[in-house]
Amino acid sequence: MAIDAILWDFGGVITSSPFESFNRFEEKNGYPKDFIRGINSTNPETNAWALFESSQISVEEFDGAFEKESRAAGHVITGNDVIKLLAGNVRPRMIEVLERCKQDYKISCLTNNVRAGKGPGMSRSPENAAEVKAAMSLFDHVIESSKVGMRKPQPEIYLLACEHMGVDPANVVYLDDLGINLKPARKLGMTTIKVLSQDQAIVDLSGVLGIDL
Repeated sequence: MAIDAILWDFGGVITSSPFESFNRFEEKNGYPKDFIRGINSTNPETNAWALFESSQISVEEFDGAFEKESRAAGHVITGNDVIKLLAGNVRPRMIEVLERCKQDYKISCLTNNVRAGKGPGMSRSPENAAEVKAAMSLFDHVIESSKVGMRKPQPEIYLLACEHMGVDPANVVYLDDLGINLKPARKLGMTTIKVLSQDQAIVDLSGVLGIDL
């Protein structure tokens, strides 16, 4: 079926991945690589991170809950330590692609985020916040887990995005850097692209759309 809309994850797609910041933090402090990701992927529907992304716990509650989980895993990291690492840098080349796609397709953002920092990108500085705000302004709709009370990979949040765009899932291409978030989208009928790098994502999207980006 024809593609009518493009649905984009934000962190790790439009911006650099927070996982890069996690790894730098881990290396600097002598923690095992991907230690933070490991905590966030343990009990992924009920852990501190999942509850925080769906606004079921506050910043203060997350701070303590993540510290408890990290301590049990062997190293002590607070939730506030993690929050400071979340904001990525906007990728200028992806902004160019967004602007090009906006000419012919509905474009929306579907992001798991938390109520911390400034705006949907969880920015920690005015400069980063301004870049994120400009990027977000390009989307027809922005669906944030922290505002709608559900998060990827719950199928309902993908259907909500399609409802906002007024399209059938079969007419949507979805980009995300996490395979776990792509699986429900595929089951709903979306064409999916796993973002491993900026250049790879642009090439794959060009192929799906049949245009040179």
